[in-house]
Amino acid sequence: MTNLLIIAASSPGIYYAYQNSDGVGQFIVLGLLGGSVLAWTIMLNKFLSLHRAKKMSRMFFTSFENACDNKLNIASPSLRRDADGMFGPTASIYQKGVEKLLEFYHPDNQIPVPGQPATITPALLSKAQFDAIEAVLEQEVSTQIRNIEKGVGWMATMVSLAPFCGLFGTVWGVMMAFCGIAAAGKSDFTALAPGVAGALLTTVAGLVVAIPSLLGYNWMTGTVRDVTVYMDHFVEAFMVKLRLEQTSLASVQEQQR
Repeated sequence: MTNLLIIAASSPGIYYAYQNSDGVGQFIVLGLLGGSVLAWTIMLNKFLSLHRAKKMSRMFFTSFENACDNKLNIASPSLRRDADGMFGPTASIYQKGVEKLLEFYHPDNQIPVPGQPATITPALLSKAQFDAIEAVLEQEVSTQIRNIEKGVGWMATMVSLAPFCGLFGTVWGVMMAFCGIAAAGKSDFTALAPGVAGALLTTVAGLVVAIPSLLGYNWMTGTVRDVTVYMDHFVEAFMVKLRLEQTSLASVQEQQR
């Protein structure tokens, strides 16, 4: 077993190819190695953050739908407490929407008393006020999309750039290998092989970076799309709930006249 390890370590391989690369090829390999480390760092970080964002979005959306089924007010203290305890995109959208909504309700709600839920005094909203609330929700959706997409662009760059860097290194290395053979006046394969091995190493390095980056990029874009769908559906549910409450309030006020 020990002899096999010694033979494997001394036989030509990746390190042999790296040693026979010129400065340009070695620089490209080291650059791609650094890019690989950065790509894996981004993938691991985005895996955790996107998984959490998707989970929290689903949880708060479920809480909101349950509150709607239980006929709770859209700005009820229980819903606001749930939003404060969750840091997902839909909870942030809800908080922005309710904050704007309360500006159109009783002014006392803008100054909450610590430890006490604010008393909600609903009022009929005009079309301009509906539009203002919807605009705030859409702006927060855009902000949340921008936040969850951080790092995705870098992964797309690595997917496209890494193979081209590897190809450039290979073409450069092969060109230098042939130039070396021509200068030495040799035409045997043993003189060409080390240079070609070093040249092909950059292509291998480029693919090693690009393939995981492509898989990570596809997963990230799919998860971002899922979270975006949650947010869009939540905005629609928020506005539908608000309009239903306004319709009920208008009916009550009409009956009281």
